[in-house]
Amino acid sequence: MNINDLLIKEAMIMDLQATEKKAAIDEMVQKLYDVGRITDIDQFKDGILAREEQTSTGLGDGIAMPHAKNDAVKEATVLFAKSKQGVDYEALDGQPTYLFFMIAAPEGADDTHLQALAALSRQLVNQDFVEELNNAQTPDDVQAAFAQVEQEDDEDEEEQTDQSSAEKTESTDSADRPFIVAVTACPTGIAHTYMAEDSLKNQAKDMDIDIKVETNGSEGVKHRLTSDDIARASGVVIAADTNVAMDRFDGKPVVSRPVSDGIRRPEELINNALSGNAAIYQSSNKQSKETQSSSEGEKQSIGQKIYKDLMNGVSHMLPFVVAGGIMMALSFMIDQWMGVPQDALDQLGNYNQVADWFNQIGNAAFGFMLPVLAGFIAMSISDRPGLVTGFAAGAIAEQGGAGFIGALIGGFVGGYVVEFLRKILKGLPQSLDGIKTILFFPFFGLLITGFLMLLINVPIKVINDGLNNFLLNLSGANAALLGALLAGMMAIDLGGPFNKAAYVFGTGTIAATIAQGGSLVMAAVMSGGMVPPLAIFVATRLFKNKFTEQENQAGLTNVIMGASFVTEGAIPFTAADPLRAIPSFVVGSAITGGLVGAMGIRLMAPHGGIFVIALVSQPLWYILFVIIGAIIAGVMLGLLKKPIK
Repeated sequence: MNINDLLIKEAMIMDLQATEKKAAIDEMVQKLYDVGRITDIDQFKDGILAREEQTSTGLGDGIAMPHAKNDAVKEATVLFAKSKQGVDYEALDGQPTYLFFMIAAPEGADDTHLQALAALSRQLVNQDFVEELNNAQTPDDVQAAFAQVEQEDDEDEEEQTDQSSAEKTESTDSADRPFIVAVTACPTGIAHTYMAEDSLKNQAKDMDIDIKVETNGSEGVKHRLTSDDIARASGVVIAADTNVAMDRFDGKPVVSRPVSDGIRRPEELINNALSGNAAIYQSSNKQSKETQSSSEGEKQSIGQKIYKDLMNGVSHMLPFVVAGGIMMALSFMIDQWMGVPQDALDQLGNYNQVADWFNQIGNAAFGFMLPVLAGFIAMSISDRPGLVTGFAAGAIAEQGGAGFIGALIGGFVGGYVVEFLRKILKGLPQSLDGIKTILFFPFFGLLITGFLMLLINVPIKVINDGLNNFLLNLSGANAALLGALLAGMMAIDLGGPFNKAAYVFGTGTIAATIAQGGSLVMAAVMSGGMVPPLAIFVATRLFKNKFTEQENQAGLTNVIMGASFVTEGAIPFTAADPLRAIPSFVVGSAITGGLVGAMGIRLMAPHGGIFVIALVSQPLWYILFVIIGAIIAGVMLGLLKKPIK
């Protein structure tokens, strides 16, 4: 199968009308649906957008390769689109995008399809070929260009085959040239993987450097690096957005970057790998901080590192909080429905047998919240050896009354205790490397972390108790102020650090307040997060002339997102006009959160939006306040925006 079997004329757009990213995706996805190559627009587009969230497929140099592999695809297809005016596609180089290749691969795509898609990715590294596509006027011109480049590739492959035996006899000559190895991988393994491979190979050839590149793509691992390859290599380049097998590079200088850097910065990566300043990789999956060069620009700031470690714990904790918290909340509701005697109100949630079942299941999941939070924070810092110290720290924090704050601190303590042990045990004989991971790190890590947590628990319990008492007794102006602050934070960056900080704080208050009917803080947080998408809906209904047709259509979907507490639904509109959107959202969310706080509304669930409205203490007022905030934010955004010309 060649590229032109996938690049059908009917699925080409020679004059793309869209000028911004979301509209371009909508236009291309609609075309695939119109020609019968996909069965479900929303399902396929969700796959495209999920890939874009990981990193933009706007590769720079005017090219974008959005791609998805899912069940909505009937037949493997590459849609070619060409924009005359250029599209603001959030490309990696910040420049407009003119050529688009939207790859649609069915979930069960065979090797033939995947090889053809890999070939497409490699061909787009050729600048002469890209220029020819820019000059193409008709679908026939596009197919002719691909037919020509495929023929040239076949001829090159034959030449390489003829030269392979000669290259083997020239080993003494090549021995004088540097040799490096590389691994390329992207989340879907269709496009970026192979473009990075070709980019690194071409750059190495220009630099007179030998290279072997392993690709971790959808068709599996190709050109797998052998132990001899790795032993001979002077350095290693990892250009990947997914996990790759790393232990094999123990003791080697490793440069690890996103796959996009493999495409756009191959010379920098190769030079860094050979510079002598690259980090020496250790088999514990941690890079040696002592040897890492600050000139590489690969170090994270302290703030970025802390945030990354914290989010690793939070992301693993949330499913336990959401599922367990809702189950526990339902147990209270069931008891209220079935009735509990006045003298047995202290057993609310487990008085009736059915309620008790829900409570037991919810408690089982909820009980893992703090150990999982601390465990995965520690794991982010010190990999698998940090799990035992982190989990133990979280459990000790829970037992000692230090709660959420104690577990959060314990995760960092557990992780850095293991890092400390790595340093002091570094001089042990290599023969003890295996026993360090299974005995020394967990035992001494647990010993040190455990005693540190017993000490930390004392002051943190006082702080935790004081905070819980403060939250339980919040009312009036204090509650309104705190509600406005946290709800406003939910709208500042729509899923970023401020949003996450407010949300994590809210979820941390649920355990201590569920017996009192839920958390006022969590109610304010969720209401604030519902406002921005709903505000988009309001603005696009009331001010249609200030939004594009595609934006007006997208505004309808924001009703569902807002009602479901998916704040991120407003991100595309915010990215297009942040100076007007963000202030509008913050004002609307803060007003909603302030009203929720002032009314003393409580929530027993950490997520769900309208679908958990039965778990809100005053549901009608809650819905009204969210609507008020959405209308204020939507009208404010509409008034600030300028009409579309």
